[in-house]
Amino acid sequence: MAQQPLLQLPEFQHATTGSLAVAQPLNFWAGARVPSRDAKNSEPVYEPATGRVLCDLPACGAEEVDQAVRSAHAAYLKWRGLSGMERGRVLLEAARIIRERRDQIARIEVVNNGKSITEAEVDIDIAWQTIEYYAGIAPTLSGQHIQLPGGSFAYTRREPLGVCVGIGAWNYPFQIAAWKSAPALACGNAMVYKPSPMAPVTIVILAEIYKEAGVPDGLFNVVQGGAETGSLLCHHPMVAKVSFTGSVPTGKKVMEMSAKGVKQVTLELGGKSPLIIFKDCELENAVKGALMANFLTQGQVCCNGTRVYVQRDILPQFLEEVVKRTKAIPIGDPLLEDTRMGALISRPQLDKVLGFVKEAQKQGARVLCGGEPFVPSDPKLKGGYFMSPCVLDNCRDDMTCVKEEIFGPVMSVMPFDTEEEVLQRANNTTFGLASGVFTRDVARAHRVAASLEAGTCFINNYNVSPVEVPFGGYKMSGFGRENGHVTIEYYSQLKTVVVEMGDVQSLF
Repeated sequence: MAQQPLLQLPEFQHATTGSLAVAQPLNFWAGARVPSRDAKNSEPVYEPATGRVLCDLPACGAEEVDQAVRSAHAAYLKWRGLSGMERGRVLLEAARIIRERRDQIARIEVVNNGKSITEAEVDIDIAWQTIEYYAGIAPTLSGQHIQLPGGSFAYTRREPLGVCVGIGAWNYPFQIAAWKSAPALACGNAMVYKPSPMAPVTIVILAEIYKEAGVPDGLFNVVQGGAETGSLLCHHPMVAKVSFTGSVPTGKKVMEMSAKGVKQVTLELGGKSPLIIFKDCELENAVKGALMANFLTQGQVCCNGTRVYVQRDILPQFLEEVVKRTKAIPIGDPLLEDTRMGALISRPQLDKVLGFVKEAQKQGARVLCGGEPFVPSDPKLKGGYFMSPCVLDNCRDDMTCVKEEIFGPVMSVMPFDTEEEVLQRANNTTFGLASGVFTRDVARAHRVAASLEAGTCFINNYNVSPVEVPFGGYKMSGFGRENGHVTIEYYSQLKTVVVEMGDVQSLF
């Protein structure tokens, strides 16, 4: 008897804050959900908005990882033989299904992750747009013809890598899975995906949708677990590539483990991005940009512009307006349409972020608003991981809150005087994921963008990530790219074929 997909189960169809309990297995390979072999060693997964246990999650061991990888390899052998047009048609169907079920998927994402429903709906839209985009690229994959002397010639073939591993983060569970799987599958690869153990649910929904759309069983598999499961994936001899999104320390380990098998690696790591606001900016837009740069997903975004440099002349006006708007952000039940800030992912993460605020105060920063635990009025949210968004003034470049990634709703604001000075300060970091500048001076905007050492620079906006545009880091924020046409190069390899049309000219 065929399994009923998660979205068809009554508890998923009627999920509300505090109501969902997931009893189904969340591993998925060979086209079906697979119970864990060792359910005794499971870890609880919490619903961020309530603090209640959402499910118990056993980690996959060596035998299960091997089954998932071998299942993916068998599917890859079928999938790679299809034309780009045939693969694209299946991906278009997956995009259509996600688009039609967007609202339901978004609700489960909110329960699993804690972000507001408004943001989650955007995330699911970006996911289907990503799959649709790469569905369109799949038929265009091609090589090159090179004419050689004497009528001989050579050509290149763009071929898939094989089984790719995706290791995702908990801040954008469904969207990151689409970012990694769509280009991988478009190029003819299979993927084994390990989500964060703190947000394991919606990735299984994506796997079931790929199956429904028509991919071969095993082409997109899900293994659950933490660091040990990730290590098993990185070391598996049948894995050709690892794409990881997460912290710098874990990214280094992924790179080291993958190097032992000479596997290709894409790393999208942390950031401590600068946002530079010049006095000639449109202040209203700059304030809105700073809020978007700091408070999406409760501040748990790797490319956030958390170091906000404001030219001294306009600092008082900027702070007045940004504090007023930060205080007005509605916090509460993330499934309510009016909520703009939900819950942080976990109690330890909440405590860590609050600890950064206290440390900043000890080092001389001034809290202009927020930075405290927040208890919503709804009784069912009393155990949730909420805090009030925080704006810090009187910050210095040598403070911990300015140097280290906080990953929470904390904005650090600092004055600057000259363009040369602020560029030196902005680039004085080991990170290089994103950056931003607000100015009406077109020449300055492009000059500053060229000078900032980051993979992305936003001019007069922030945290805009269309699927057509490559995303990735400089320096310790990682390498490789996600999104855009260039990502095809990170999920394929080039074969050169040389054709001799005459006789062999031998030296022997």
